[in-house]
Amino acid sequence: MGSTGQSLGLTTAREAGLVACQRCGQVHPLQTRVCKRCEGRLESRDTESLQKVWAWLIAGMIAYIPANIYPMLLTSTLVERSESTIIGGAVELFDHGSYGIAAIVFIASVMIPVGKFIAIMYLAISVQRQSGDNQHERHVAYEVVEFIGRWSMIDVFVVAILSALVQLDTIATVNPGIAAVSFALSVIFTMLSAQAFDSRLIWDADRTNQQ
Repeated sequence: MGSTGQSLGLTTAREAGLVACQRCGQVHPLQTRVCKRCEGRLESRDTESLQKVWAWLIAGMIAYIPANIYPMLLTSTLVERSESTIIGGAVELFDHGSYGIAAIVFIASVMIPVGKFIAIMYLAISVQRQSGDNQHERHVAYEVVEFIGRWSMIDVFVVAILSALVQLDTIATVNPGIAAVSFALSVIFTMLSAQAFDSRLIWDADRTNQQ
């Protein structure tokens, strides 16, 4: 029995000799190199997509390590100076009864980044192996990863706001730690990795298996 695409008689733009602009959506003949509407570069497929995905993903994973080891927040008062890591901050919030905030910090700073790493790795490996399984599910996973990327910066936003508001000279000061920079870089690198992924390769892998 044929695949879903074949049973429905679907034809890809490439098979029809067409290529769509990724910026404005204008459709052109396959050999066209520049979009006539927005003058963007036309590519039927990004042949270097996976290389860029792995490069940005590895950079993001490397930056995520110091983001969890070093302090995210440095707090100084007249009597003491404290440092809080991502996990340590979530634990302190939980101990003080701020369960909701602790959950948000843990989900946004630990579960979402790790989940994105795993999802992008899964997508890249499945394309490299030319897997034709679960195409729709994988495409949905890609869209989810791309959508939630911006919300992973919540920790950095909180640190930036606290640093701007709590500056009471010698009484109390709050400053971002090196982990804030590392975490921001990790999020940016992971977002670039997701954007570098050419989702059309998911469907190409399926058609390769059909032939």
